[in-house]
Amino acid sequence: MTQLNVLEDFPILKQTDKNGNRLCYLDSAATSQKPEPVLRAMDDYYHTINANIHRGIYHIAEEATAAHENVREKVRAFINAGAASEIVFTRNATESINLVAYSWGRQTLQKGDVVLLTEMEHHANLIPWQLLAAEKELRLEFIPVKEDGQLDLEAYAGLLDMRPKLVSISGMSNVLGTIPPTKQMAADAHQAGALFLLDGAQMVPHQKVDIRDIDADFFAFSSHKMLGPTGIGVLYGKQALLEAMPPFFGGGEMIKKVYLRSFIANDVPWKFEAGTPAIAEAIGLGAAIDYLNAIGMDHVSAHEENLTEYAIRSLLTAPGLKILGPLNGKRGSAVSFTVDYAHPHDVAQILDSENICVRAGHHCAMPLHDRFAIPATTRASFYIYNTRDDVDRLLTGLEKVHRLFG
Repeated sequence: MTQLNVLEDFPILKQTDKNGNRLCYLDSAATSQKPEPVLRAMDDYYHTINANIHRGIYHIAEEATAAHENVREKVRAFINAGAASEIVFTRNATESINLVAYSWGRQTLQKGDVVLLTEMEHHANLIPWQLLAAEKELRLEFIPVKEDGQLDLEAYAGLLDMRPKLVSISGMSNVLGTIPPTKQMAADAHQAGALFLLDGAQMVPHQKVDIRDIDADFFAFSSHKMLGPTGIGVLYGKQALLEAMPPFFGGGEMIKKVYLRSFIANDVPWKFEAGTPAIAEAIGLGAAIDYLNAIGMDHVSAHEENLTEYAIRSLLTAPGLKILGPLNGKRGSAVSFTVDYAHPHDVAQILDSENICVRAGHHCAMPLHDRFAIPATTRASFYIYNTRDDVDRLLTGLEKVHRLFG
């Protein structure tokens, strides 16, 4: 399959600039565009059943509650979790990881305990552990990234000898496109006595995920990177772990009983969902899951693998261009690169003049860029609505950059 025929479902991609150039959106690793069914589902909620959930006994409140909780089951099925109660709604993957750090980590970790991360982590999977390490005097260690962008798994085996309490890694690098062998790494972590947290923000939109097969203890991802709206994310946690963890936020909904000086927490997952939730956003996430299921995640992966291979092959023909990360084999659809005659910000600005949207900067992965001794990269990231025509336009835009700066 060379491409999916879905472009007509995305209204924003029908825009053209003053020169008639259609919007070429190549920044889906930052956030994805939204298809009509997602926009319609959220609009329908506000038009027909807008009400607060769980406590109202009138009919639209009950319908809103059912619609919201039905999405929890859709998420469970989408990642093959064991129970809907293992699905906690958060604002985004960042909040999901912070929830684990501040609830499980603060309760469980002790002075001197090791938390094992990688050099390619997004800041969302670095800073929560840095903050907790400073508070609890923990030790942070890092799996190195090799020159080809792959993790050094021999070093990982050695680091596991330190008996870390947690291994927390990205399932797909948002800069390098690297896809670690998560199932094997989880098994190795468990063998060493560690829990395994997987940052799935870049995984879930692009490949079929079976979280029970991977056997991650925690799994975090965001709606907005998988065709859904901003403002809602997911934390999967194994039931026993979630039940043992204290609440993250306090307020309404996360309680069974409140006294003036104490409270009794609600059951999971609501124990972690204080306050009025993002109801319309949850419904939008459910519509996004329906949309992806209708396409089939195997078709999504095949389309992106084909397109990314074509993009890498094409980009390598551009003068002075270097791609970070794996150049072949199974990898993600985020392709970061430098050109030796222009700063990434200049590259992005010139491409924008051609109505081509790419990301320039450190992509919330400053330590990874330090690892490769570069301040920034330009990143083109592809999704289901991109085609080879988008890649060709990127190459034509880079020719303009070369004419101006080369």
